[in-house]
Amino acid sequence: MAAPLYQTVIDRIIAQISSGELLPGSMLPSEMQIAAETGVSQGTARKSLMVLEQLGIVKREQGRGTFVTARTPDNALFNFFRLREPDGTTVRPELLSEAVLSRDSTEAERSILDDAPAMVYEIRRLRSLKGIPSVIETAVVSASRFAGLAMRAPLPNTLYVLYQQNYGCIILRADESITAIEASPEVAKALNLRPGAPVLQIDRVAFDIMGRAVECRQSLCRTEGLIYQVSLT
Repeated sequence: MAAPLYQTVIDRIIAQISSGELLPGSMLPSEMQIAAETGVSQGTARKSLMVLEQLGIVKREQGRGTFVTARTPDNALFNFFRLREPDGTTVRPELLSEAVLSRDSTEAERSILDDAPAMVYEIRRLRSLKGIPSVIETAVVSASRFAGLAMRAPLPNTLYVLYQQNYGCIILRADESITAIEASPEVAKALNLRPGAPVLQIDRVAFDIMGRAVECRQSLCRTEGLIYQVSLT
């Protein structure tokens, strides 16, 4: 079955963003221009932009136009860092230490990451919440897709802004699994806990606008006085 016309327009715009033809923050052509360029009706072009907005790929501003979504430190934090105060207030993580290393990928990483990389960058971070060491974070990305990443250290607080601004990689969504585990002696020392204390293990795979898996991340968190908040629709 042929894809609906609006989907072909969506695919075209996503391909333009992914290739760098349309940069984050840039304005898209008008509905009329898109219709003329793609041979569809203006109504079909409008529907395509509405779907892209629902997906978070573009943002429509009344009286101004439609723009490619640009990740900022604040919206990236709000969307992808889900530890909150009990009343839902965002808690801003602060970087305590960071190490970026290049190494051979594991079989599991090659099976998950889109380009099955032979080499990866591993970004290890210790973060504090409310002045307390609280999160041990390990992010893994393809060394070929994110060439020269280690040379950019120290990295910004929100990696997804870096991915977008320097590599044209817009993180659109992430799949997470959450497990309660006991802190190992090493984890307990880093987070100022007793060995065996409960911590939250969050395993994430992040996807770009083309649906490609571009990052594996594991976070080990102490959560006293905090909640993990998500909205289900």
